[in-house]
Amino acid sequence: MMFRMTEVVKQLIIINIIFFVGKIIIGQSIIYEYLAFHYFGNPSFKPWQIVSYMFIHADIRHIFFNMLLLFFFGPSLEDQWGGSKFLFFYLSCGVGAILATQGISYFAFHDSLNILATEGYNKADVLAVLNEGKSMVKWEEILTLREFNNLMSYRVIGIGASGAIYGVLAAFAFLFPNREVYLMFVLPVKIKYLIAFYIIGDLISGFKGQMIIGAAGGVGYFGHVGGALIGFLMMLYWKNHQFKNNRWN
Repeated sequence: MMFRMTEVVKQLIIINIIFFVGKIIIGQSIIYEYLAFHYFGNPSFKPWQIVSYMFIHADIRHIFFNMLLLFFFGPSLEDQWGGSKFLFFYLSCGVGAILATQGISYFAFHDSLNILATEGYNKADVLAVLNEGKSMVKWEEILTLREFNNLMSYRVIGIGASGAIYGVLAAFAFLFPNREVYLMFVLPVKIKYLIAFYIIGDLISGFKGQMIIGAAGGVGYFGHVGGALIGFLMMLYWKNHQFKNNRWN
C-alpha cells in the first residue's frame, strides 16, 4: 500500500494536533467542559459538542493511534471521492458514533433512574445531586454495579475521533475488501477480515462492559460500532445510488 498525504486528511490531523496542544495550554477541565460531549440532559451539553468532541483526545496514545489510522486509510478515500465528500463522510461518521452511544446511554440511564424512583427517590432530586457532581452511597446499595455505572453516564463525557475513524475503516474495507495489511508488520490479513474482527470485538466488549457513553475502561465501544455502522450504511447508500465514484470537488 502506498501512502500519500491528501489535503483534507492533512488538515484534519493538524486540527486535531492544535486542539490537543490547546488542551495542554488552556487546561483540560476547560476544554472538556465546553468541547467534550456531555449527556443531552446534562446542563453542560452544548449543540456544537456533537462535532467538537471528535477533535478532543485524552492523551498522546489516544491521538497518536487515531491520527495514524487516519493517515493510513483516509487518503485512499479522499483520492476516490475528493476532499469535500470525504470530509462530509468523516464528520457524518463522527456524529453518528456519538448519537449511537447517546441513544444507548439514554435508555440505560433512565432505566437506573426509574429503579431509584420505584424505591422512593424523586427523579428531580436525583438529577440535582448528579448536577452537583455527587452521588449517594444508598444508590449503590439499591443498584447493581452495572446499573449504578449507567446512572453515572449522566456525567460521563465523550471525546476522540475513534467513531469517525471506524467509519473510515468501514468505508476502506467496503471499497478495497481484499487489500492486505500486515499485522505486526509480518502477518498479511485482508482488510475486510481485520475490520470485521475489530467491530465484532468492540460490540462484544460494549455489551460486556458498562452501557454508557464511555464504556468499560474509558473506551467508547458502542461509539466505534456506531461510527462503523454509519460508514457502512453510507457506502451502501452511495453504491445503490451510484454515488461511489462521484467527486464533490
